[in-house]
Amino acid sequence: MKYRGELFLIPVLLTCLVFSVDENLQAKEKTGGTGSSKGSLVIVGGGTTTPMLQRFIELAGGVNAEIIVIPTANGKDGSGDVNRFKKMGATNVSVLHTIDPKVADTDSFAAPLKSANGVWFGGGRQWRLVDAYKGTKVEKMLRQVLERGGVIGGSSAGASIQGSYLARGDTKNNQVMTGDHEEGFAFLKDVAIDQHHLARNRHFDMFAILKKYPHLLGLGIDEFTAIIVEGDKFQVMGDGYVAVYDGTFWSREGSRLKELPNKESLFYFLRSGDRYDLSKKAVIMPKGK
Repeated sequence: MKYRGELFLIPVLLTCLVFSVDENLQAKEKTGGTGSSKGSLVIVGGGTTTPMLQRFIELAGGVNAEIIVIPTANGKDGSGDVNRFKKMGATNVSVLHTIDPKVADTDSFAAPLKSANGVWFGGGRQWRLVDAYKGTKVEKMLRQVLERGGVIGGSSAGASIQGSYLARGDTKNNQVMTGDHEEGFAFLKDVAIDQHHLARNRHFDMFAILKKYPHLLGLGIDEFTAIIVEGDKFQVMGDGYVAVYDGTFWSREGSRLKELPNKESLFYFLRSGDRYDLSKKAVIMPKGK
């Protein structure tokens, strides 16, 4: 499956269409990724912690909220995630799983999502989620969860699937950044999300994607670290760091005296409590600083 974000121009296109394509590309470069206007996202780089799950439950509406676990990325029964939620007091947790897109495209299978307040994607291989649910009624209903003000969360593969570009979506090897599956579910638009970032020394891998699709915003989330997305802004929580690849550099101590590489090689880190504006592609500075 090819990523539809890549545009091709052929000689027979009318001049006005060429201008339209150019304008669209420029708009992507300016706006970056955007979150849901009503719902929230909890995107974890692996090693989900109790505070992150607590935040997910809160955003879903509390311990009595209807939560659905989707374990398809690893093919397991999802009992591990279900038990973790129940130990934290969640009273209404169920599993939704199939590997057959024909099943996922039926009203009866997707029906539980009609009333879900929160959906959690477990770890594994993110391309399995694409094969099972992309273009089906399940994917449509997931967007409706957000439109109702619900929350979608996930860890590891469940993090990468939330971007529009599917990092490490190759079926043969998870070291391939631009593989045979390139489309995620796009809960964050024009964004590629990598995980296990510093723990696996992946901080240079994102450039393979950005070299091919420079309009994308790249995010590398470390283990035991998450971003909480509400609207067009996110806040970092957890023990590690989030690497931001937006073509700029930011530092608490400033950068005037630093010797930085060229724009195509820049990235920087955010830590717990830091906030970022996805629409402006800029760090949100605390008031008074």
